[in-house]
Amino acid sequence: MEKENNVFLLNLLDFIKYPVITEKSTGLFENNQYTFIVDRRINKVNIKSTIEYLFDVKVVKINTCLLTKKQQKSLKNKPIYKKAIIKLEKGNKIEVFPEI
Repeated sequence: MEKENNVFLLNLLDFIKYPVITEKSTGLFENNQYTFIVDRRINKVNIKSTIEYLFDVKVVKINTCLLTKKQQKSLKNKPIYKKAIIKLEKGNKIEVFPEI
């Protein structure tokens, strides 16, 4: 049973790639919104359940958009990725910058 849980957790970690740390996204922290790059095949329901399971928070709303990276000189497009902006319930928080 523990092996199945470990496989399940690894699959969840594959869905959520990394948090976006930009000036605009850190400004959203005040509104209790967090931005993540996620797998482009995942839907909002799976994003919600994954974030709630991994960070033990309550998700209120999710906005997603598909983005493409700019073309390189060789005119080949880089892969498409998906950005998810997640709004949490009041009182919940995700530690993006852990205290040292």
